[in-house]
Amino acid sequence: MAFIGYGLSGIVTDVPVRRWAAWFVGAAVLHDGVLVPAVLVAGVVTGWIPVAYRRVVRGALLVAACVTAVAIPLVLGYGRRPDVPSQLPLPYGRNLAIVVGAIAAVAVVVLAAQMLTRRRPRPGNGSGGAHRAAPPGKKER
Repeated sequence: MAFIGYGLSGIVTDVPVRRWAAWFVGAAVLHDGVLVPAVLVAGVVTGWIPVAYRRVVRGALLVAACVTAVAIPLVLGYGRRPDVPSQLPLPYGRNLAIVVGAIAAVAVVVLAAQMLTRRRPRPGNGSGGAHRAAPPGKKER
């Protein structure tokens, strides 16, 4: 709590009111106008996926969204200056696509493994060597 109070006092005393107020309003609008509706839509859209696989798909979407949120300033080039070529020199858009593709690939592998393990017959289900019940009318020994 003390750190939060110290941070707030620093914002109030060192940053002009218009600047931090605009930042807070922008964060609220971004959260309520973009983030919440996007999560709700993703929940509705992924609702048609079978329950056994839904958790993996939603987890992959969550991780990809977090990575994208962190990478967006770099992808958009915020802070890049033409007179400083070494500032933000990498192809961040391509790299983001590679990372999101890797997240999707891991999700596909996990889903495929789940599908294979669910379809494999389990021992004792009448497939060789399992105890079989006696026919009707006969007693088991």
